[in-house]
Amino acid sequence: MCACTNVDIYTYVMNEKITFPIVEQFYSIQGEGFHTGKPAYFIRFGGCNVCCGWCDVKESWNPHIHPLETIDDIMSNIAQHKANAVVITGGEPLMHNLDALCARMHEAGVQTFLETSGTHQLSGTWTWICVSPKKHHKPKDEAYAYANELKVVIDNSLDFEWAEFCARKVSKSCVLYLQPEWNSYEKAIPGIVEYIKQHPTWRISIQTHKFMHIP
Repeated sequence: MCACTNVDIYTYVMNEKITFPIVEQFYSIQGEGFHTGKPAYFIRFGGCNVCCGWCDVKESWNPHIHPLETIDDIMSNIAQHKANAVVITGGEPLMHNLDALCARMHEAGVQTFLETSGTHQLSGTWTWICVSPKKHHKPKDEAYAYANELKVVIDNSLDFEWAEFCARKVSKSCVLYLQPEWNSYEKAIPGIVEYIKQHPTWRISIQTHKFMHIP
């Protein structure tokens, strides 16, 4: 297991071109949150400073073990698929400055969706931002202001209090989701269902791609 990364921002330059450590890229279906069911091209960046115990992509934590790709490389990969939306995820993608990459994607007419813990300064321009805050490494206050979607992972009953704390900080238009931690979803779902029935401002988010075995 790679150690959690503590350096704030990674900037890699190769032959005078900005590059990013990319864990994986693939065209698939969004499986969770507001855009569930929509086709999208996924780009997973290397590097993470949050390092959740339940993370299912711990190999993304260390940015130094993944191949570097230029913006031209990434755009060429996107163009090979019928994708009109790109999901940028990690790791923690905001450890990298995403201004130039987002500008190229918007020039190509591609919608940009960000999944972040909110622990770093925002860069890039986004069609939709999902903030998934973690208790053990809290977001910057500014992250709540730009969140279109708040997605809180529920592992135990104490997480509902954390969810409400975060919900008080986002805008009224932000969509609120509770998502069971995958490894304990069978135990967590009944409690989430009852909580949402009593607190109907929330919705439930399920990692449907895992049930359907979709990458």
